[in-house]
Amino acid sequence: MMTESTKGVLAMVIACLIWGFSALYYKVLAHIPPIEILAHRTIWSFVLFAILLLAQGRLSVLFTLLSTRNGVLVVGLAAIMISTNWFAFIFSIQAGYAVEAAMGYYIFPLVAVLLGRLVFGEKLQSTQWAAVGLAALGVVTLTYGLGVAPWISLLVAGSFGIYGVLKKRLSVGPVVSVTGEVALLFPIALGVLAFVHSKGEGHFGTAAWENGMLIFSGVLTAAPLMLFSYATHRNRLSTVGLLQYINPTAQFFCAVVIFGEPFGLWHGIAFGLIWLALTLYSASSLLQDRAPRR
Repeated sequence: MMTESTKGVLAMVIACLIWGFSALYYKVLAHIPPIEILAHRTIWSFVLFAILLLAQGRLSVLFTLLSTRNGVLVVGLAAIMISTNWFAFIFSIQAGYAVEAAMGYYIFPLVAVLLGRLVFGEKLQSTQWAAVGLAALGVVTLTYGLGVAPWISLLVAGSFGIYGVLKKRLSVGPVVSVTGEVALLFPIALGVLAFVHSKGEGHFGTAAWENGMLIFSGVLTAAPLMLFSYATHRNRLSTVGLLQYINPTAQFFCAVVIFGEPFGLWHGIAFGLIWLALTLYSASSLLQDRAPRR
């Protein structure tokens, strides 16, 4: 039989593969505007999470979270950040910038480290500072080589990094907090769909397969998050952190191998610097994690 730790690793691997290869899913829906897909993703995620909390008898926790001004403020800001991140990812897949999205998720851990230092005063080792510097050099190199900053990469990494900072201020679990986020976004999502359908441009209801895929986007959001939560309760955070790189690696594979997006010399140099930065950061995190146990 598998140990609890092994089950956690397996759950994390599956979650990251779902996140990474979801690029294929949204590419199939490239004929539907990203804002419409985002609205459906929000609505069906809320339905799924609400049913889950109801089944667990934890809806009261959600109501408690959203009953205070501070709770609504933090959850509302987190909702803005995660919806921005989701929109940037869907747009990048549809518009042919999946390579940039993958870069954003690669540099996110280093952005999170930097935000931890700036916001929470967390101390960084010299190797971690070097990793942040190498990642920044990679972004500057790509900006110079292409003549334009990788804005999607920066938006993906920045929005997810700020989202992490906000989540750190919430005492509830990930499922409850995400339910709160999509609950606040739910009326806006309904408004978006009402608007596009009033103009005769809505896609829901036109074809059974489209309806199914738009509804399933809620499952695609909820399932990996629950697997992630399962994994974090059974493994060290350093292990979970390393496994998260499966996500952008799968995205990168989809972008270059399946979608055939351009990957030139400047991309190679920039990604090389970022991969080197992640190697330094991961090695430093592992050593830091093992020191107290020794």
